[in-house]
Amino acid sequence: MQTKIGFIGAGKVGVSLGKFFREGGLTVTGYYNRHREAAQAAADFTESACFDSAEAVADASDVIFLTVPDNKIREVYESLRGVDLRGKKICHCSGALSAEEAFPDIEALGATGYSIHPLFPVSDKWASYKELGSAFFCIEGTGPLDFWVKTLESLGPRVQEISGDAKATYHAACAISSNLVCALVNTSLNLLQDCGFTEAGAREALTPLILSNVKHLLEDGPVQALTGPVERGDAETVRKHLSVLGDGPEGEMYRAASEVLVSIAECKNPDREYAGLRRILE
Repeated sequence: MQTKIGFIGAGKVGVSLGKFFREGGLTVTGYYNRHREAAQAAADFTESACFDSAEAVADASDVIFLTVPDNKIREVYESLRGVDLRGKKICHCSGALSAEEAFPDIEALGATGYSIHPLFPVSDKWASYKELGSAFFCIEGTGPLDFWVKTLESLGPRVQEISGDAKATYHAACAISSNLVCALVNTSLNLLQDCGFTEAGAREALTPLILSNVKHLLEDGPVQALTGPVERGDAETVRKHLSVLGDGPEGEMYRAASEVLVSIAECKNPDREYAGLRRILE
């Protein structure tokens, strides 16, 4: 008998995962959402059922995904305590929360809890599922992980098991590579517009620079990819940059990132002197 997978929450992640599972041949029982129209749309999209309550999803499913905002996961879990959860797998998709944090005392209910996090920007409720096969999933839980490793890898993704204690560190890594990059690029776009570029022109100008750098960075690593004034030890140019950026958030961001870059530069050029540059950045 195939494992039956149900979803409480019909947002982007829940719908994308459900469709991804359904396309991969897994059995999706259906969805419950506070707004019934969202659950119905998700059910129609995944050819599954629209449930009238979270408890009904739990009763009908062997695996229950709580695909709700992080600050609602614990609340939804607690609402299921009246359901017979023995033998069931309760899952969330938060990058920051561990299974133990989200599902306290789950063993007492005879169930196991899991964190199943796709390391992927799920931005489109109706299209992102097409790309999940090439995503990386990080998983941890209160029970054996064999089922999830086998199931996910059979659908295409690569899977990494991590410790629940490492979730905050793991999520910080994801946020830096995904979210904080937006702050850096936004600052660059604003500076180019100060030089007379249109917003569209600024994006067009930066595109080859960003894409080339990311390609080099991922293929060869940050030490070999690093170029520019910090790598060269060009203190005068860095001083000019700081003068333009001022003492606000952008200047502080430049200083903080450049301090990290100095450490990378020292690895690349161990015989080069960077003490003067460090003093400017203090």
